[in-house]
Amino acid sequence: MSGKRKRLRSGFTTGACAAAAAKGAAMALLTGRVVESVEIPFPSGDRHAFRLHSCCCQDGQVSASVIKDAGDDPDVTNGAEIIAIVEQADPLQEQAEPVVLRGGPGVGRVTKPGLPVAVGEPAINPVPRRMIREAVAEAVAAGGGDAVSLVVTVCVTDGEVLAEKTLNSRLGILGGLSILGTTGIVRPISAKAWTDTIDASMKVARAAGLREVILSTGRTSEAALEGVVDLPEEARVMMGDYLAYALKAAKRHGFSRIHLAGMWAKVLKCALGIPQTHVRHGALEVQQAADLLAGLGLDAETCRDLARANTAREIYQRLREAGRNDIIHAVCVRAREYARRRSGLAVTVYLVTSEDGIVEQV
Repeated sequence: MSGKRKRLRSGFTTGACAAAAAKGAAMALLTGRVVESVEIPFPSGDRHAFRLHSCCCQDGQVSASVIKDAGDDPDVTNGAEIIAIVEQADPLQEQAEPVVLRGGPGVGRVTKPGLPVAVGEPAINPVPRRMIREAVAEAVAAGGGDAVSLVVTVCVTDGEVLAEKTLNSRLGILGGLSILGTTGIVRPISAKAWTDTIDASMKVARAAGLREVILSTGRTSEAALEGVVDLPEEARVMMGDYLAYALKAAKRHGFSRIHLAGMWAKVLKCALGIPQTHVRHGALEVQQAADLLAGLGLDAETCRDLARANTAREIYQRLREAGRNDIIHAVCVRAREYARRRSGLAVTVYLVTSEDGIVEQV
């Protein structure tokens, strides 16, 4: 092996793909000529080319599509078909604006306040809306129809099914996917998608009038708090591995209390003050854990033994078997102390296992 890391490939957002499809459809509608590819402007001022997957004309409408290429980012929308249907607006029915945007099949609709799109609107975020309008304006200018008004309906093939793999329903986006993107570019393995979702979830919770928020590291820990913490669905924020970010964001969004739920390895990392809990950012060395446990009062011989454990789970199991629930409790207390320092808020920590649900609450 050379030791060189493969450079990860960037891709394009659903918003950029929608804009490219819209331009292709508009060009075909206005000129009568089907094109195979289009070039559109990006917010940065750069331009990028897209190949159209399909483009067909029927009954005064043109439908064009682009297959989303997310690069090397593990995105559920990678490979999705983003469609734009373009037609001339009816001057008696549509508002007098150059581009009227609609959401079609596979695009969700906003049902809760707190998002950058108003309740009742299709879930097409502000930057994608601007990109679509600018791309269509280029098509109109090229077609010589400066005064024309067009209706653009954005659709996503199987968007309703893909949306089930996202947190859209939690955010109040129902019936399909969101058309997203702030730059048009998907950066591979980027934290931005996670942190954007954390912020969006917190905005929805605050818009619902909530002062307390549930931060969980995954679906198991989140589910364990159902029926225990009396808060509505809007309070639940899936923070994944972005512990420090979520803690600080809770303060920034104006919450007064955090309910922090996680399984042993994540709670242990919280106690150790590791701000990003994915292994690639903060691999848990069992010696670190053993040193922490020694500082919490575990005897030296047991600590030396646990330093040879293979995983954090093994440490937990052996502490349970030894009846050292006091040490497990102390780890949760230390995790709470870290969360309080990071957030500046009141915090309750819930240690969860997949077998027993909540096993510690401090």
